[in-house]
Amino acid sequence: MNITLNIRAAITALIVFTLPSGLAFSANDNLAKSIQADYDNRLEAMFKDFHASPELSLAEFVTAKKLASTLRSHGFTVTENVGGTGIVAILENGEGPLVMMRADMDGLPVQEKSGLDYASKATQLDPVTGKTFPTMHACGHDVHITSLAGTAKQMVDRKDQWSGTLMLIGQPAEERVLGARAMMEDNLWKRFGKPDYAMAFHVSSALASGVINVVEGSPFAGADTVDIYVRGIGAHGASPHAGKDPIVLGSQIVMALQTLVSRELSPRQPGVVTVGAFHSGTKHNIISDLAHLQLTVRNTNTKTREILLTGIKRIAENLGRAAGLPEDKLPEVVYSEESTPPTINNAEMVRRLKKVWNEGLGEHRVTSYGAEGMGAEDFPFFTTDPEVASVYFSVGGTNRDYLKAAMDGTGPAVPSHHSPIFKIEPEPSVTAGIEATVMALLDLMAPSE
Repeated sequence: MNITLNIRAAITALIVFTLPSGLAFSANDNLAKSIQADYDNRLEAMFKDFHASPELSLAEFVTAKKLASTLRSHGFTVTENVGGTGIVAILENGEGPLVMMRADMDGLPVQEKSGLDYASKATQLDPVTGKTFPTMHACGHDVHITSLAGTAKQMVDRKDQWSGTLMLIGQPAEERVLGARAMMEDNLWKRFGKPDYAMAFHVSSALASGVINVVEGSPFAGADTVDIYVRGIGAHGASPHAGKDPIVLGSQIVMALQTLVSRELSPRQPGVVTVGAFHSGTKHNIISDLAHLQLTVRNTNTKTREILLTGIKRIAENLGRAAGLPEDKLPEVVYSEESTPPTINNAEMVRRLKKVWNEGLGEHRVTSYGAEGMGAEDFPFFTTDPEVASVYFSVGGTNRDYLKAAMDGTGPAVPSHHSPIFKIEPEPSVTAGIEATVMALLDLMAPSE
């Protein structure tokens, strides 16, 4: 997942978040000190181990084993191999709500060039492509799973402060938006119970370390992967009249698709149709008989999604007719299973948790700014059907001085997620993720008086 937060969030965080790194400044000193001690004693080493040994989507075998072992050591009942390599950890603590916290586990097929002394040198066979790739935690999932382990300890140590059932999930294959759906298809709620509340967070290189960003509405877009196969009639390049050129037709389709957002969506309604790849032909003087277009389509609600997806099919097929193709050779539009609905935060829950974080962390560490881009997440497979009240928030991960220098031009640009030089500050990122999560859980699971 690629995260691009509104630049105002980073600027605001820099202006107001001026205290030292670490958690010594927290409004909740006991929790902060406990988390810091846990980080010093084991979480720092755990993070570096996860970072140095990332695994690809659908192949998080060792990562899942390590996380499962850690959660068991805290007294959770852990089930492995849910929806593939997914894990579910349950801790029952009396009457009360069932609350889920999810962390994604997978890395990316990227060769790390961060220069960190614990940088990944790992390679792995990708089960999807059958090819071997260098692997890297280039999106911060190592922060997520380390924070999940830290959250487990804090919640066990504070069992007298909450009541209910805590469900911690280690999710595979978020980068391919397949893991959450696979866990749901493995009867997740039937086997372990449907949560009353669900949460997740993502570390962000666009925010100053330790800042919490949470918004009402849609923090992440829905995404669909679409392929268009444009058939033609092959011919010699010197005799185009003898064939039907799929490159010309494919080019017309590419340009026509741009009108879907500009002319069919309301000007205030966001949407994206990007053609990321266009493949056809083998030689200069041969008119091919096939072109392949690969698209990503983004939306923030189901109505927009329907407009875009039906429009793609309509444009492709009818431009084929306009080109004179017979009905059995019209362009074929294929919708991939690598798709996800938009992430929609529950407004009441956002307001509730923001109040908790403002009081517990201090208002200087809590912001509410939306994303500039249309990055997507598969978390909504847990929360959309059936609906579960949920909040997905962000945790800042870049040193504020580094971020400020990048903004004013006195330093290098901050590497984006999925970059080979991506890196975050682990200590304030991991500890802030734990602190925000534990505060939220203690509020949602407060004992009845």
